[in-house]
Amino acid sequence: ITIRHLLTHTSGLLPGIRRGYDWRGQAAGIALACSEPSTGHAGYDYRYSDINFILLGEIVRRISGKPLSVFAQETIFEPLQMKETFFLPEEPYVPRIAPTTLMDDGSVLRGVVHDPTAGAMDGEAGHAGLFTSAHDLARFARMIMQDGKMEGVQVLRSETLKIMSSVQTPEAAPYRRGLGFDIDSPYAGPRGTLFPRGSFGHSGWTGTSLWIDPFSETTVIFLSNRNHPAGGDVLELRHQIGTLAAEATGFDFSTVTNALKEITAEEQKAARTDIQYPVGNVLSGIDVLTAGNFTTLAGLKAGLITNPTGINRDRKTTIDLLHDAPGVKLVSLFGPEHGIRGTRDGRVEDGFDEKTGLPVHSLYAGEDRRKPSPEHLGEIDALIFDMQDIGCRFYTYLSTMGLAMEAAQEAGIKFIVLDRVNPLGGEQVAGPLRDGERKFVAFHDIPIQHGMTAGELAKLYQSELYPELHLTVVPLRHWRRSMRFDETGLPWIRPSPNMPNLAAATLYPGIGLLEFTNLSVGRGTSLPFEIVGAPYIKPADLAPHLNAKDLPGLQFLPIYFTPESSVFEGQECGGVRILLKDPAMCAAPGLGLALAQSLRKLYPKQWETGKLNTLLRHPFTEKAILEQGLHESILMEWEKDLESFKPRRARHLLYQ
Repeated sequence: ITIRHLLTHTSGLLPGIRRGYDWRGQAAGIALACSEPSTGHAGYDYRYSDINFILLGEIVRRISGKPLSVFAQETIFEPLQMKETFFLPEEPYVPRIAPTTLMDDGSVLRGVVHDPTAGAMDGEAGHAGLFTSAHDLARFARMIMQDGKMEGVQVLRSETLKIMSSVQTPEAAPYRRGLGFDIDSPYAGPRGTLFPRGSFGHSGWTGTSLWIDPFSETTVIFLSNRNHPAGGDVLELRHQIGTLAAEATGFDFSTVTNALKEITAEEQKAARTDIQYPVGNVLSGIDVLTAGNFTTLAGLKAGLITNPTGINRDRKTTIDLLHDAPGVKLVSLFGPEHGIRGTRDGRVEDGFDEKTGLPVHSLYAGEDRRKPSPEHLGEIDALIFDMQDIGCRFYTYLSTMGLAMEAAQEAGIKFIVLDRVNPLGGEQVAGPLRDGERKFVAFHDIPIQHGMTAGELAKLYQSELYPELHLTVVPLRHWRRSMRFDETGLPWIRPSPNMPNLAAATLYPGIGLLEFTNLSVGRGTSLPFEIVGAPYIKPADLAPHLNAKDLPGLQFLPIYFTPESSVFEGQECGGVRILLKDPAMCAAPGLGLALAQSLRKLYPKQWETGKLNTLLRHPFTEKAILEQGLHESILMEWEKDLESFKPRRARHLLYQ
């Protein structure tokens, strides 16, 4: 993401910092903005984003060495004699400032920015918080139209103004913006119907707008507040004002010959079609199977274990692809935890798939129903597995795979894995090996973060547990072990309801490790596994305690949040927001260990550890946490485990 992307709103970043928890401070706001993922294609996809200008404000601070308010005052407002323009207005100006929003307690904000993010950043941010007057805006606009000069003072260079006010978005992009200024986008309503394309300006969420037409040398300033007292809509009004202002100039706009040409709907569609996005070209097992005309399954009666993540690159489900495949008879479906549609958080019952009519046999209807039954396997020649794992031992999809492999060996049928990438990449191996008996959340003696694909683990399971099984792995194509999910070009589908994105998956092997203790891991919020806390936690204590550990790729911000469901439902929790500064550096099991040690140190009486070993499955580590052992000593013990595991792992790796 470049500065140009930020200035033209083509960064792909979210519209704003995700909410659902309380935080304060400039540094926290910048850290949160930096942590938000890009969900579009930088340089191609247009999406207006407050985050873009929050980051630009911070870039100004870092380059100039001055707070944004000071830099703007010294370089823009003072040279232009904009004496009524400032962040954080002082008391004498407050009576002149229009009231903004009616608050829940009956008070009205006045002279205080109402934007919640700018408010949390102490009223000063790159996207909001500036107060001004029509008089001052008129001076600013006059400087723009006078080639950057005002009363003999050169405020902006002519070259700067030319690129600010001309189209800087890609030719194929459907909407046109300059650097900062809007030119021809859905937000260009203040242009009205008469000002030509090529005029420019900006509108504000509250109802303000500034529009500059260089052809007629006209500026239209509209300062309103649609929020007062409690909401309104000025979109049509702004458009009408722009039209009426253009009429009032008496200018003959038909004489303008160098205006921008309108982009038609057909041209927009063609432009989007022509864009070649720089994405990966990884093919999942189902894509490879399809490309081979399903020859691996020719003549077989098959059952399929899958869920909504079982899709190809075009998001067509494996269920539909196999159901319609020539020479393949799909007989039945098997539903794991969360069901074949991925919407269930509890027990999954038998049923029928509404689209295909195929029977669905539950693999999550009680401890005795997690393994396919001989009765159900008697109908088929092969059992196919196609689900997206997230690279963590206690995420149960690969436990389901292991039990299904056991059942297939007992039934004497084939077991076929349609391989999928490890979202966390295939290089990092971390955490302790399972020490103890098999559990559904600890199927085999592998580490918490194993760095293997489902197909590779299936080969390991076959070698060490099911040597008589007839196993086939349909491999990936074009995947390298260094690739995380966001580099593959594959669509992200929630593997489970509380796994909304790659950030949650990256943190899960550490944060999820502790969720059987009295701790909220963010379930019931918009940021599962990215926030953690409890009513007994003081954010101002926990955040610095964790930051002092200097964990690679991570930063912790103090926050408050209230889960809407799950642990501590409806209760305010103190805690931390975990920022992934460098996901590739994050060793999540080490994060889980550090968090556990901090909780034990800070809240030895409040943090309940009776079920600490439920997902950990490593008594040595459990004992060391309770006795406040050294972090480094525990990691050294883990490394001994990993040295014994890595040769076992290496024998079954399929990819470089």
